[in-house]
Amino acid sequence: MKALFAEIDSHMPTEIYGRVTAVQGLLVEIAGPIHEMSVGSRLLIDSGEDNPKVPAEVVGFRDGHALCMPFSGLEGVRMGCKAVISSRESVVHPGNAWLGRVVNALGEPIDGKGEVANGGVPRKLRSAPPPASERKRVGPPLDLGVRALNTFVTCCEGQRMGIFSGSGVGKSVLMSMLARNTNCDVAVIGLIGERGREVQEFIEDDLGEDGLARSVVVVATSDESVLMRRQAAYLAMTVAEHFRDEGSNVLCMMDSVTRFAMAQREIGLSVGEPPTSKGYTPTVFTELPRLLERAGPGKTGDGSITGLFTVLVEGDNHNEPVADAVRGILDGHVVMERAIAERGRYPAINVLKSVSRTMPRCVPPEHLPVLRKARQLLSTYTDMEELIRLGAYRKGSDPTVDEAIHRFTLIDDFLNQGKDEATSLSDGYFQLANLLEMTQG
Repeated sequence: MKALFAEIDSHMPTEIYGRVTAVQGLLVEIAGPIHEMSVGSRLLIDSGEDNPKVPAEVVGFRDGHALCMPFSGLEGVRMGCKAVISSRESVVHPGNAWLGRVVNALGEPIDGKGEVANGGVPRKLRSAPPPASERKRVGPPLDLGVRALNTFVTCCEGQRMGIFSGSGVGKSVLMSMLARNTNCDVAVIGLIGERGREVQEFIEDDLGEDGLARSVVVVATSDESVLMRRQAAYLAMTVAEHFRDEGSNVLCMMDSVTRFAMAQREIGLSVGEPPTSKGYTPTVFTELPRLLERAGPGKTGDGSITGLFTVLVEGDNHNEPVADAVRGILDGHVVMERAIAERGRYPAINVLKSVSRTMPRCVPPEHLPVLRKARQLLSTYTDMEELIRLGAYRKGSDPTVDEAIHRFTLIDDFLNQGKDEATSLSDGYFQLANLLEMTQG
């Protein structure tokens, strides 16, 4: 009943409206009963009988006017247009019927399969993360199906990991492998600012029928408004929270957090926020932790949200502002490098620069010596690589370097994995131990 009363209260009992007084770029100023509006309120701008109503959201106030941004184009909007307040806050009604469906940032189906049946409980799109003192701890190791991650960057149920990569390094392919192979109950996939051409390819070729059956895909393509791109991230997280609270182990993947930050930057600049590092506004670095902290274990029950968030690093600079902020928020990071992709090894993960903050606690003790030895050999080879390629190193000078040279190709082949391959956690440890000729106690 409390949820029902909250939903009734969120809708306006009578029609209250203002008028458009100015349009500047994508920013619309509304005059009228602004005391009835708050940040996040929804409005419908009536742009004439021949045009559909334009949904908009209040993003700020200035000089006695409400500042709004649209969810669609502003064609037909003119001075004096009626702007009706439709709801006080943004809510959605996710449910089990959403599984196997593709929706936009407003929760509307875009897969041509008809309407989506809503669940019974309304959920706020911008809810607060669970209190830190009430959250459970992360669960057991999670099988991601990717050898490089399972062995060297082991992830636990309820952990949040970032995948840092430049453009064209294989980030989307890695995401498709994780979506298909990860051992989870439900997958919620947010495609934020994605290329429109790649959406169907991802759903049909990468995810497949079996993967889609247990998934909810939220799409906001790069040509959609900044509000749609930002809201797609909020909706994906809200849907994941619903299934977590139902007791499911949820995999929430978002591609990419950088485009969410860019959308928030555009909104902030439009309402007059001062630009800071690389033009990003202060609210970007406020909204990032509020979004990402919503993933993880819940307060009660057995459900959890394992978050895998891609970060598109500009110019292959892994220390740019968004990447630096996200790396400090999450529980680990996976670094993908162009140099590795250029030599033909996929996924192009640099395991030496990748970190999981739940290791070594989540790895069985008998596997730790194998992992330490593999990392030591890779590190030794990396340090001596230039001398080895130039022929300046003489075989026999250092037994550790000799072994690193001998094992490097074997480890590199182990890290190389086809798009359609899958390797379990236990098999990954076993294969790595075999190629290092180490027995596990």
